Amino acid sequence: MTTKVFLTGATGFIGGAVFAQLYDAHPDYDFTLFVRNEERGKPISARYPDVKFVYGNLSDSTVLEKAAAEADIVIHTANSADDDSSARAIAKGIAAGHTAEKPGYWIHLSGTGILTWYDFEHDRYGESPIPEQTYNDVKDIDRILNLPDNAPHRNIDKIVQAANSDAVKTLIISPPTIYGTGRGTVNTRSVQVPSLVLASFQFGYAPIVGTGKTEWDNVHIDDLADLFAKFVEASQNPSKRDNPEIFGRNGYFFARQSFHKWSDVATWIAEEASRRGYAPEPVTKSVPQKELTQTRLLSAGTWGANSKGEAERAKKYLGWEPKAAALRDTIGEVVEREAKSLGLTPSDTRA
Repeated sequence: MTTKVFLTGATGFIGGAVFAQLYDAHPDYDFTLFVRNEERGKPISARYPDVKFVYGNLSDSTVLEKAAAEADIVIHTANSADDDSSARAIAKGIAAGHTAEKPGYWIHLSGTGILTWYDFEHDRYGESPIPEQTYNDVKDIDRILNLPDNAPHRNIDKIVQAANSDAVKTLIISPPTIYGTGRGTVNTRSVQVPSLVLASFQFGYAPIVGTGKTEWDNVHIDDLADLFAKFVEASQNPSKRDNPEIFGRNGYFFARQSFHKWSDVATWIAEEASRRGYAPEPVTKSVPQKELTQTRLLSAGTWGANSKGEAERAKKYLGWEPKAAALRDTIGEVVEREAKSLGLTPSDTRA
């Protein structure tokens, strides 16, 4: 029988890249995509005319429940880390449509913003990570599964984890900073690094929070999409789909290629903006976290906190090895794209 995949977020950065990867690898799969309305789905439909759609928003529980019940695999990426109504609907639907003899597989996108809780709680923005802030997704799985309830995304993770049963096999993937240009049809732009570039153009300098010692892990969107494909393929592999270290309560994966200090990223941005003629000189400036948060720029709240998650699980159980270009090598491309989006020219050095 044809494998049925239900995916939310196909018009988004991550969901679009994941769908493109899966379709290229498994064009024989039966794909159903959840998008807001027919108009939003048109670019994808034009590119993939054999794909089916269901329409609605994340509060349309009946639509989500039905689609989840009918699918063999559910991949939830549409605001999945923070929307509780859609998570509850998927949990209800996939349980109703599956049995222990024919379980459903739920691949859920969270994020390592969940690991920033300590810095937020202790107001230690811009500081280096302390040893206990590093989490290995194999050795520290119990710590990860019992993070504080006030940690970002934790409330949604708990909904997913509670859905585990003989009929429902879950897997949570929490990627860190995602960079690179996505392969999706609609949105190919990431968030954290482009937002820092926009802030740099807006302020006339690249902002660094406090002493600039905070660290995040990072992964290229192509490597992340490849990991999603490995999850899907594992759900169809008898030697992997029943492994509780892949699907089940312990199925909690990080996706790390390398790591960066946000102060280094700010410096790279300033250097590239100057080198390309979008700024008279490379300028960085230390600012308090509160000042950035008040700008309401996307991701501004994350530049001053640490997120450290070692991705041993994907390598150990699925043989995943990231291969794409390093973050540093993509900064020039991001600076160029964001400058053009603002209508800047190389001789234009407006703040």
